Amino acid sequence: MKKFKAPILKFESDLWSYYVAIPKEIGNQFIEGDDRRIICTINHTDPIHSALMPKGEIYSVYVKKEFMKKHHLQEGDQIDVKLEKDHSEYGMPIPESFQVLLDQDTEGSMYFHKLTKGKQRNLIHIVGKVKNVDSQLAKGLAIMHHLKEAGGELDFKRLNVLIKEYNNRK
Repeated sequence: MKKFKAPILKFESDLWSYYVAIPKEIGNQFIEGDDRRIICTINHTDPIHSALMPKGEIYSVYVKKEFMKKHHLQEGDQIDVKLEKDHSEYGMPIPESFQVLLDQDTEGSMYFHKLTKGKQRNLIHIVGKVKNVDSQLAKGLAIMHHLKEAGGELDFKRLNVLIKEYNNRK
């Protein structure tokens, strides 16, 4: 674990909004081979599960606009940063409802676990971004259906259609 102070900075790009600059000498302590996953805590608030992203002579940790708003942060604010290595299986928390589906559906789980770690995190994020358990289950069921139907190949357009269908089954 490493603690330090840093400012919140704004990207000069429309693609990403804000980031915390991590000095290379600190960031390098958390890299294991190709694994750059970390848990970043800002001002003792909600942990951000992220990766150290190379940005010139530093690493950056992306900070979403929603996080900034929720914690009343602005560009230039000096923050307390705590970094820890993320040793979790997926590099982010998995909703309990989705874990249950993975535990119960062996075929869907097999296809899910054949995906890259990034695609797994993407699907976990789709499920976890809603807090309602019924909505999480609908999204999780749609994902499992899609993975089995497509033989493990992800087609996000088709998946979005299935998610809408599953959400309308309520």
